[in-house]
Amino acid sequence: MIEATSCGGVVIYRGKILTLYKSYKNKYEGWVLPKGTVEAGEEFEETAVREVLEETGVQASIVKYIGSSQYSFNVPEDTVEKEVHWFLMRAGSYYSRPQREEYFVDSGYYKYHEAYHLLKFANERQILETAYSEYLDLRKSNLWGKRR
Repeated sequence: MIEATSCGGVVIYRGKILTLYKSYKNKYEGWVLPKGTVEAGEEFEETAVREVLEETGVQASIVKYIGSSQYSFNVPEDTVEKEVHWFLMRAGSYYSRPQREEYFVDSGYYKYHEAYHLLKFANERQILETAYSEYLDLRKSNLWGKRR
């Protein structure tokens, strides 16, 4: 078994959620949230900000930690057990650019219900629910955009 750790973000701008469409050799296709592997010496927050920037071109700032998800998948030589740490993040504009080298072919901001139904994986839909609920609470309290 191989253990892997990634970090990612639920990035929101004006109430809309940033998602990416990945298409890899017609084997792996679907909408996902931006995330990636923690590099040596990196804090989880640094990984989340870097991966969002690399995969989407979006310079997002962390608002707060919102939890983790776990899943496993098989590679030819073993099973990978992955843990992903998620952050609620804020973007400064609707601009995004999918990272073609990682097989992302589209990116954009979608209303909550659209993003929820677009996302390929149940664990990402669950994280989106948590993050969006936090976002609504922060907005209601006039705290959205202020680092906690």
